[in-house]
Amino acid sequence: MIFIKIKKTLDAPPSKITEILLNHKQLGRFFNAKFKLIAAANNGELKGGKGAIRQVEMANTAFNEQIISANQSHICYQIIGNKPVANHQGDIYLSANTSLEGFKTNLSYYIQGKAPWWLPNILLKYVITKDITQALNKLEHYLLAGDV
Repeated sequence: MIFIKIKKTLDAPPSKITEILLNHKQLGRFFNAKFKLIAAANNGELKGGKGAIRQVEMANTAFNEQIISANQSHICYQIIGNKPVANHQGDIYLSANTSLEGFKTNLSYYIQGKAPWWLPNILLKYVITKDITQALNKLEHYLLAGDV
């Protein structure tokens, strides 16, 4: 089992970060993958939130992720099934950080999962950490450029 923790401070309020991260069709701007929404969120939930299922295509494989819960301070998602990573869950925690420069968000991204038998845990951890870190850096640049 692998456990990953990545932290980042972003120049926007938690509500804006939540909105961006739940806009599944546009996540390809940040992640090295293609995303397609295949099931909308449950009635009464945030747009793209709880119940939404997205298809992720990356590295010649496709898999589905489901949003388990979503609000302005926490997004939780899981891979449906055991491929490419078993027992995979991502938790993104967002907390407001008001400073002299305005609204910022402290983001903590936790990921856990189990590598397939043929892939060393350390390699899986490296690849996921690199991908998430790059995605958060792209998100940071996107916010700084004022493209939102």
